[in-house]
Amino acid sequence: MKEKGRVITSKAVPVSLTFIMAASVLSACSGGAAPVSTTGTAGTADVGKPTEISIFTEFSTPEPPTADNPVTKEFEKRTNTKLNITWASPNAWEEKQNVILASGDIPDLMKIKDFKQTQAITMIKQGAFWDLTPYLKDYKNLSAYPKEIMDITKINGKQYILPSVRPLQGGNFFNIRQDWLDNVGLKMPNTMDEFYAALKAFVDKDPDKNGKADTYGYNGKNWERVIDIFNKSNGKWKEVGGKLVDTDLEQGTRDGLIYLNKMYKDKILPEDFIAMKTTDFENMAKAGKVGVQADTTEGVYRSTEGAQKLDPKADFVAMTYLEGPNGKMVHTNTGVSGLYVIPKTVPEAKMKKILALMDYGASEEGFELACYGLKDIHFKVVDGFKTATEQAVKDSVSQSSFGKIFERYDPYLWAYRVGMPKAIVERNKKIIDERSKYGVADVSFGLLSDIDLKMGPDFKKKMDDMKVKVIMGKEPIESWDAMVKTFKADANYMKMIDEFNKAYQDRKNGK
Repeated sequence: MKEKGRVITSKAVPVSLTFIMAASVLSACSGGAAPVSTTGTAGTADVGKPTEISIFTEFSTPEPPTADNPVTKEFEKRTNTKLNITWASPNAWEEKQNVILASGDIPDLMKIKDFKQTQAITMIKQGAFWDLTPYLKDYKNLSAYPKEIMDITKINGKQYILPSVRPLQGGNFFNIRQDWLDNVGLKMPNTMDEFYAALKAFVDKDPDKNGKADTYGYNGKNWERVIDIFNKSNGKWKEVGGKLVDTDLEQGTRDGLIYLNKMYKDKILPEDFIAMKTTDFENMAKAGKVGVQADTTEGVYRSTEGAQKLDPKADFVAMTYLEGPNGKMVHTNTGVSGLYVIPKTVPEAKMKKILALMDYGASEEGFELACYGLKDIHFKVVDGFKTATEQAVKDSVSQSSFGKIFERYDPYLWAYRVGMPKAIVERNKKIIDERSKYGVADVSFGLLSDIDLKMGPDFKKKMDDMKVKVIMGKEPIESWDAMVKTFKADANYMKMIDEFNKAYQDRKNGK
């Protein structure tokens, strides 16, 4: 780990991130003929000494912005602040947030990964962070965040959390090399059988036409989503008859493990996929070694651009859905990609200044600055599209850096990223619209169980370890069956299910 210069780059902990930014015609970070801000440095600037604000967040650009980054300076100028940003790499974010929370030396604004960060959730319940409920109404851009997103981030009915907002559609799902499908003579797969046939062909039929057996079907990123398709669930929980059902105890999970084990035996998956990190998966796709990569509809364009350096025809296309035994589905996003909290050690006046900063970042002008930087320096407008300059790359100005902090809700956010051809933008918009017909939401997001907070990580680790052993052939599927029986007989585990159901019913009843 390296903390000097406010960059955390440890590779110790793999973190699956499904949060890559984009934009649409509806906002200033737009995929269409968007208006370019001409309001100069109006922002929320005020008089007096700049407010110093420390921020902890993550980045997924090749390098994080430096302390003297011109976009940072411009945000400071427009909002009368002095920003001290600590950037954590994808592989270090979760590890570093644990260290910070344990130390008690918490930045003024801190981004935590999700509700599974038990220490943060416990601290919220203990009153360690500001309840923002009475204040948000005074900030028009933050108040414009969709109610369904704000509601699922409440704890005990209060808004301690400022969500890192994202669209509901266009999130992390499978993207497939259309050019490879063409090369092996297959159509876009819709069923799990067709999906398997395509992946197997990517291994056996030389899809890149280089005469070598050096390609994989699927790099294994977010392999849990394969199991979701067999359950028709978005994660561990799904609603059946008005109640939450734990899919880990269902037939679909067993069938999904058998399917993944077959993938592994047929060398569709890399032998070491479990040990690979977020950047490893993407680098494999950029190197033209894999036909399927899990990412957002716009985020996968990084892999397309990388692969096109080797093959100009390379084209990862976002899949609309896949059909499992229980029907067609695609994962609907929660609308949340991380949770911002402000510790109570921050005085009320400063807390309001932080909200004002974030409110400006959620404006059209502020979001444009975050996503694209400064006009004629970091981007140019060509044919209605913002096109990144080389300076934008040098300064790490991107939806994947500053756009991780300053965010405006846009349903087509994941249709577009800087440099993407218009034809792909329009294709992505159609895919996003089509996905809304098949979307399955995570019904458990934001629900809390005391047993889960205390024992859930241990339950999950035991289950995940066994899943991996079954997938890699180190244990037979019967070992999974035996584990399921053990959990069904575990009083604490069954109480956890009851607690989640109570929390679910409370939410439905408006509590």
